[in-house]
Amino acid sequence: MKKHIFNAGPCKLPASTLENTAKAILELNNSGQSILEVSHRSKDFQAVMDETIELFRETFNIPADYHVLFVGGGASTQFATVPMNFLKKKAAYINTGVWSEKAIKEAKLFGEVEIIASSEDKKHTYFPKGIKIPTDVDYVHITTNNTIYGTEIFEDLNSPVPVIADMSSDIMSRPVDVTKYALIYGGAQKNLGPAGVTFVIIKDEFLKTAVADRPIPTMFKYSVHAKSGSMNNTPPCVNIFALKETLAWVKSVGGVKKMEKNAIERADMLYAEIDRNKLFSAPVEKGSRSRMNIVFVLNEKYAPLQDEFIKFASERNIIGIKGHRDVGGFRASAYNASLIEDVKALVEAMKEFEKLKA
Repeated sequence: MKKHIFNAGPCKLPASTLENTAKAILELNNSGQSILEVSHRSKDFQAVMDETIELFRETFNIPADYHVLFVGGGASTQFATVPMNFLKKKAAYINTGVWSEKAIKEAKLFGEVEIIASSEDKKHTYFPKGIKIPTDVDYVHITTNNTIYGTEIFEDLNSPVPVIADMSSDIMSRPVDVTKYALIYGGAQKNLGPAGVTFVIIKDEFLKTAVADRPIPTMFKYSVHAKSGSMNNTPPCVNIFALKETLAWVKSVGGVKKMEKNAIERADMLYAEIDRNKLFSAPVEKGSRSRMNIVFVLNEKYAPLQDEFIKFASERNIIGIKGHRDVGGFRASAYNASLIEDVKALVEAMKEFEKLKA
């Protein structure tokens, strides 16, 4: 029986992505080669790359004056690559938890970092509001969704300086005005595909502002990846193929607006049960609650039942709800391919558990 998957990443993927990628692993488009074997310099794979980029542009409404790149190393490598290329003197960062803290740590290797907003004072249980962005910085960096603490921002920043966003875990879950960003990056393994490929959406004009006098290793230069069409070295071909299939699925079911509608429906249903249930509560402030990573805990009286509830859920084919080790409790990650049936199964399990224990 198929599981109700709530893993924080790798994500649940659409059935069509799994099926078509499995077919391509056996043979890619009657080429006599597997996608695992095909040369990345061949016409067969170039067609895959071209279609992936075109689908990304279409579904996410990416303007023509932006490059769409696919690189390795995950978002964690981008934490260093961004300041390596663009931090000349000072950059502004918004601290919303573990991932932004990691990005801040890397940026400090290359210049001054000013933290202009933080939710650290309340253990990252809210997303900072009324953020004032200085004009004397090279860029401002934001992590739009916090997978560990379960907070998210639902609007695009209006900024006097270039905005760089880590959208690893909420990409494609809501419409975004790409023109308000100089660079968007993220690991694919939350909403787009399997782990192993990282997307970078970068404005051409911003690309030209990269630091000229800092020695940067070749593979960390955005300009190199842009010039080579993401093929300065062998790209992860099968991962890009799977990403293409996920983008095709998003398009076929109604695009990003449909993804947002589904995300709201799933999140509202689960948060409603958390707020109603005597056993559980959500630590994140309303208005900041993530649609992607729904964090909840057992109320103090029932806290010793945590492992028991995880076991109770697993017996009902619900997996991946254990909270991050730094936070504890539970976390249900409901990315784009998650079904309302998955959430209904978790809600029913919570209701059953309440009848047994409350």
